[in-house]
Amino acid sequence: MWETIAAEAAEESPLWRDALLPEHERQLVAVFSPLGPAGHALGIETIYEGYLVHYGLPRLFAPSDTDTALLLGDYLYAHGLVRITESGDVAAVADLAELISLCAQARSEGRDGDGAAWAGTAALLGTGRLDAARDALRLAGDASALERAARAAAGDQAVDGALAAHNRFVG
Repeated sequence: MWETIAAEAAEESPLWRDALLPEHERQLVAVFSPLGPAGHALGIETIYEGYLVHYGLPRLFAPSDTDTALLLGDYLYAHGLVRITESGDVAAVADLAELISLCAQARSEGRDGDGAAWAGTAALLGTGRLDAARDALRLAGDASALERAARAAAGDQAVDGALAAHNRFVG
């Protein structure tokens, strides 16, 4: 998975190739994909890497400046969505696009809840059961429904591990 993300980015642009961390510095930790469908792991982690480029400590990249980081993060978002689109799972694509928007809103408003949003989305990806929980975060800043949904679908241990890893990368 990691080699695919890195190789495709490097092929896409010399900017992304130059932003790649040396192999020995990469942190190959799958954070939220273990909660979701195995066939979507590459797409989920590509999108999450874009999120980390924008808001945290990326696992594969170290962009040289904020402009490159912004463009690289957006490229990774788009490329991850393309990966999910290739599966034909339109509901999963919609869920991930909604996740990107929801997390951007939470970040712009200085609110917590992004970890729960990621966990809930990954665990219930494409099921059509996220609307009320996302609304609670979007409208009231309450991420508890998303976290409960993730725990019910993927189990406490898996969600605890994902949230702990997310906190290491985003803080």
